[in-house]
Amino acid sequence: MEQIEVGGGSSRNRAARLDTLPEDCISMVIYHTSPRDACVAASVSKTVKSAAESDLVWDKFLPEDYSSLVPPRSLDFSSKKEMYMSLADDSVLIDDGKKSFWLEKGSGKKCYMLSAMDLKITWSDCPAYWQWNTVPDSKFKRVAELRDVCWFEIRGKISCGMLSKGTYYSVCLVFKRAGGRSYGFEDTPMEAQVGFVGKDAASKKFVVLEPIDMDQPSGYRYTSVSLTWVSREDRTRRLREVGGNVEEPKVRGDGWSEVKLGKVYINDGGYDDDEIEFSIMETEQGDWKSAMIFQGVEIRPMKEGEEMVITK
Repeated sequence: MEQIEVGGGSSRNRAARLDTLPEDCISMVIYHTSPRDACVAASVSKTVKSAAESDLVWDKFLPEDYSSLVPPRSLDFSSKKEMYMSLADDSVLIDDGKKSFWLEKGSGKKCYMLSAMDLKITWSDCPAYWQWNTVPDSKFKRVAELRDVCWFEIRGKISCGMLSKGTYYSVCLVFKRAGGRSYGFEDTPMEAQVGFVGKDAASKKFVVLEPIDMDQPSGYRYTSVSLTWVSREDRTRRLREVGGNVEEPKVRGDGWSEVKLGKVYINDGGYDDDEIEFSIMETEQGDWKSAMIFQGVEIRPMKEGEEMVITK
């Protein structure tokens, strides 16, 4: 909605009628809209702007539990709108730096990234297979850098109580190549699942961490430990085995890549102590994989009809 509607008639007449109401009444009208609508309404007049920017309005747009989610120093603002915009424009670290939190600007819905430190990564405690490093463009203190594994498995969970009710969420793995080149991911579909802990109806799909190039000629594929022949027929066969539909990665605005593992709906009547679980794994082909850095898993509201990547 791009206008605050009060009665019928043209947008100009509606805006004029809204402007004649007492300021606290205007605030109550805008209170029942959205952050996006409040920003639009603020352009109507000085009176409406004052009402649209009141703490009454913006306190409602902030999550009820925002004060317990973010560090106290992040709450030191002159108004609730200023606080809201700060959480929408930039993420804050929570849970001892293992998660980041922010708000989707137009709706106020909650978004998170779970760092690699907050995930269960098979063999991540073995330096021969994984290393925990620091990279300057990560929001977290440490990232997981893959050295060499043939059993690739990453899992994680998040409580439904941390997410916004009545919302579809996308669950995306955030990663990038180490040193500009990875090994063993070029032709390897991986199984991704997203669902609720203890429930049978988890969504299942296949993803790749390197874009598929079906025009690439047959030839040897180098890994850090072996030299493997890969033909076009191999690529076609592997895609056919997983049904041919494979989600490919996309480059984000922050320079990292992401691939969507699945989606989940948090309904209004759900239980806060329910948990969402997600995973990505490849344990059957036996190909060695290496030289990929994993920052974490981002969980953000889906935008209807949009593929835009929201990063903070």
